[in-house]
Order: sequence, then structure tokens, then C-alpha cells
Amino acid sequence: MPHSELFELSLLGGSVERRYRRLRPDAALPWGTLDTSAYDRATVEAAQQTWTLASFQEQHSAAACAETLRALIAARAPLDLVAMASSFVLDEILHVELCARVAMELGGAAPLWFDPHALAHRGGYDRSSLLEAAELVVRNYCVEESFSAPMLRGAWRSAEVPLIRDLLGRLAKDESAHARFGWIFLDWAADRLTDDDRRELAAAARDTIDRLRASWPAPCAEKNPLTGLDASSYLKLARRTIDDKIIAPLRQRGMDPT
Repeated sequence: MPHSELFELSLLGGSVERRYRRLRPDAALPWGTLDTSAYDRATVEAAQQTWTLASFQEQHSAAACAETLRALIAARAPLDLVAMASSFVLDEILHVELCARVAMELGGAAPLWFDPHALAHRGGYDRSSLLEAAELVVRNYCVEESFSAPMLRGAWRSAEVPLIRDLLGRLAKDESAHARFGWIFLDWAADRLTDDDRRELAAAARDTIDRLRASWPAPCAEKNPLTGLDASSYLKLARRTIDDKIIAPLRQRGMDPT
């Protein structure tokens, strides 16, 4: 049976936190400037839920990056490529914190329960180490991160609240580097993958794209000034991103997820 836990975060503090700050300096964001009195209660509560979920999604990304890193090491991917991927875990941990801090600026996080054992897709052990790593890279970078980067840029351009705009800009910058990684890996692995491998990777991409689409907002959802894009703009950008940033480059590499 699924095991459910409340999504909660903490910092140990002291020398451990100081080292963390040296590795990823706290973003110079305008903390303390978000005036919730300018918005009705429903708007603020919806934003609390959105930013709590955003923090959790970044937690998912951190776990996905860590699982992919393990598989890359097992597959003996080039050391500099592995080193590049290792930095992404820390990026995502900082994103977890930053999104959570926005929720706190809004008055506190919304309750969120999750299964910690299902936090991220795990690689299969019934295949070669290379194919295991490739599947996780396709799922987590070629699809999820390649989707996140343009969506965050779009939300950043539409944001009106300074704190929200600056945070989205920071996230978009980091995610763009993550998105590039997936294509770098596939180009390195190109002559090592068989036609059967490519068909399996295309199926993994299709499954991940379907999961993304299932999470999209309803077309009638109203824009919340404390979050990001309105539903209509989100859906338009999301469809274009799937086609141009995910499906097209996968097809160029012999993988058709449609």
C-alpha cells in the first residue's frame, strides 16, 4: 500500500547551512516585498497551493536528477558529463527552498501529502546500464526539463509581482542548462543505441509527455497574479513547447514519441 507523508522542509543550520550557501548562494530576490493585503483571500490561498506544489515538484526534480546521476555513473558515462549532471541536484534543492519561501511569504504552505517511495521514476534493472541511463535522461531531461525551461520563461515574461518575476527568471535560467544536458547525452550515446533502444526510449518519452499533459490546467482557469501564466497562454505555450522543444529534437535523433 502507498505510504503517505506530509511534505515538510527544514534547514539544519550552522556550518552545514553555510556550506550550502557557499555552494549555491541564496538568490538576491526581493524577499519581504510581497503584500498579500492587495489580493482577496481566495487568490492568496490558491497561490499558496501553487507554490507549495511548485516546491514539491522541484523536490521531485531533485530526486529524478539524483536517480539519473546514479544511472549515469553506473553506465560509465564521460566523467565531465557526469560532473555536469551532479550539479543539477543542488540546483533543484535550491529551487525547492526558493519556491517554499514564496509560499511562506504568502502566509504559509498548503498541506500536501505524498508517497516518498514514488517521488521519482526509477531506472529498470532488466536492461543494459546505458539504456537505463538513457531512459532516465529522456524522461527527466529531454522531456521534463525541456518542457520546464520554456514554460518558466513564459511565466517570467508575464509576471507582474517583482518577487514572483525575479524568482521565475532564476528558475528559468537554471532549467535551460538542465534541458541542454539531455540532448548532449543523447548525441554522445547515439552510436551506442540500437534501433530497439530508440523505440524503447520513444515509448518512455511518450509516457512522460502524456503525464505532463494530464497535469495541464483547465482552459477556463483564471490567471492568478501571484503565480504565473493564465490558462490560455499556458496551454498555447505548452503545446508549442511539446512540439518544438521535445518531439522535434527526439525525431531528429531517431525517436518518434507520437
